[in-house]
Amino acid sequence: MLDWSTCSAVERTPEKVSGAWVFAGTRVPVQALFANLEDGARVDDFLEWFPGVTREQVEAVLRHAEHSLVVA
Repeated sequence: MLDWSTCSAVERTPEKVSGAWVFAGTRVPVQALFANLEDGARVDDFLEWFPGVTREQVEAVLRHAEHSLVVA
């Protein structure tokens, strides 16, 4: 499982979205990004559909996920 605690673009609190990891300052779950991309959406689509999320946050989340795939 990916450790999101080191990604500054996301946060998790028990009071927000049942404790799911969300984009910082929003109620948009990180999982929503990956589900939408998997379904064929573009990053620009996601940003349009979830206006509280910034491109910088999306890029940070994608970089964080990418780095987790690198085998040390």
